[in-house]
Amino acid sequence: MSQKIDPRGPRFGAAITTVVLAVTFVSIDSTLAPVLLAIQATVFGLGAFAGLGAQPYGLIYKQLVQPRIGKPTELEDSAPPRFAQLVGFAFAAVGLIALLADNTLVAQVSVGLALGAAFLNSAFAFCLGCEMYLIGKRIFS
Repeated sequence: MSQKIDPRGPRFGAAITTVVLAVTFVSIDSTLAPVLLAIQATVFGLGAFAGLGAQPYGLIYKQLVQPRIGKPTELEDSAPPRFAQLVGFAFAAVGLIALLADNTLVAQVSVGLALGAAFLNSAFAFCLGCEMYLIGKRIFS
């Protein structure tokens, strides 16, 4: 059974992710890009495999932001955002492998897709990975 989470936490994390991936994208030909992408892949991996409570951006939200804005009026299931973290991890891993293999085009596409999804969540509260999870759940239930 999934735990319930403050839905504002993943959106906050998506805002940080958007910045990290945007800097990664514009610096794709530099040595900074694989470092940032490795960090972001680790963040996604922690959220996907260890749980959202282990995800660094979520910890920042819980410790620094939530106390200032108060408790949420509603909670959401953690399974869809956790699946979204897994999808993000896959894109970041592909991008990182591509960068290490000197395949800039694949890295740009992978980072660009992850960036687009993170931006949708941070700007419009539309979690693409969460929607994929819900569609999959409907199809396979």
